[in-house]
Amino acid sequence: MATERDLLRQRLDRATAHLEPPFAAVDLDAFDANASALADRAGGKPLRIASKSLRCRALLGRALAGPGWGGVMAYTLAEAIWLVRSGVTDDALVGYPTTDRQALAQLAADPELAAKICLMVDNPGQLDLVDAVATAGSRAEIRTCLDLDASWRPMADAFGGRLHVGIRRSPVHSADEAGTLAGTIAQRPGFRLVGLMAYEAQIAGLGDAPPRQAVRGATIRLLQRRSYRELVDRRAAAVAAVRDHADLEFVNGGGTGSVALTAADPAVTEITAGSGLYGPTLFDAYQSWRPRPAAFFALPVVRRPAARVVTLLGGGWVASGPADRTRLPTPWLPPGLRLTGTEGAGEVQTPVTGAAAESLRLGDRVWFRHAKAGELAEHVGELHLVESDRVVGTVPTYRGEGRAFL
Repeated sequence: MATERDLLRQRLDRATAHLEPPFAAVDLDAFDANASALADRAGGKPLRIASKSLRCRALLGRALAGPGWGGVMAYTLAEAIWLVRSGVTDDALVGYPTTDRQALAQLAADPELAAKICLMVDNPGQLDLVDAVATAGSRAEIRTCLDLDASWRPMADAFGGRLHVGIRRSPVHSADEAGTLAGTIAQRPGFRLVGLMAYEAQIAGLGDAPPRQAVRGATIRLLQRRSYRELVDRRAAAVAAVRDHADLEFVNGGGTGSVALTAADPAVTEITAGSGLYGPTLFDAYQSWRPRPAAFFALPVVRRPAARVVTLLGGGWVASGPADRTRLPTPWLPPGLRLTGTEGAGEVQTPVTGAAAESLRLGDRVWFRHAKAGELAEHVGELHLVESDRVVGTVPTYRGEGRAFL
């Protein structure tokens, strides 16, 4: 009896039979189901879409058109300007501080544009940079969001303060530090503080059920529970401290891996998500919710060096992050294939082995899933959109439109 993955392979093969691999495809049935599931998990709080997770204007628009979604978290200011001016959104939060002087000059010179974009700040020097490039006399008010470090620092006074659970982002960690920076922003002419963000990467971006690692998974879940309890209290205190200086329009938090948990925090007014729309392999390691795989890339079989080994053209589409096997793409269809330990995913060829390799012929496709979401779009100029067993459209990625923001 054919499995669900066998049926998916048959459907993707039929839909794309006219295409020559390598190419990438998005299963719209799975994409839309993931968008709906994420909105349900947000419990009525709006979802801001992380553009870096899609890197395709057509699919950003598709997600934003659905219930529960509104606004974009861009990853660079130049990207935010492009998305606003091209009509994708009128509400763009730049998720990371910027030193792009040309983009800052554009923003400061255009009040209509500046009203639709919000800059991330965690240091007064970032305000100084805006002032340095803004043209005197025609300066637009710059909307800002304070980036609160959401990492967990248990026993902060021990070990020289080096015990750090989470990622290295903002230097603003305590409520007092947030209040101090908020006061500084409030006193600066030409700036308005409208938001606060605290991204709990150690919860939202760390899988709590790694395959075949039960002890590690239990440890991660314990750390996440304790980190969450600490963050709820500290985030509430930080929001209160910031509101002494500014009328906040939003408090942003979360990511695909923590939508429901972050939504339960009373201080949070909106949640960011994006990777769950494509469902990359890193999210297979989550216990609470796993998205349906929706984004794939196909590689052709071009060699057979042994009975249970076939070699594919290309495939070295490795994701960012720590250099380990979790960042490698995964041969997904047909089931029963794996990368070799000695070669992994190669720049111009990728061998795969396993029982399924015996039935593959030259010219057959092997379908892969990428480890991270939007980085797949950096390798292709277009995405083929599949509904049922046919391609219903082909849309450009950022790169396909000649845009490479990072």
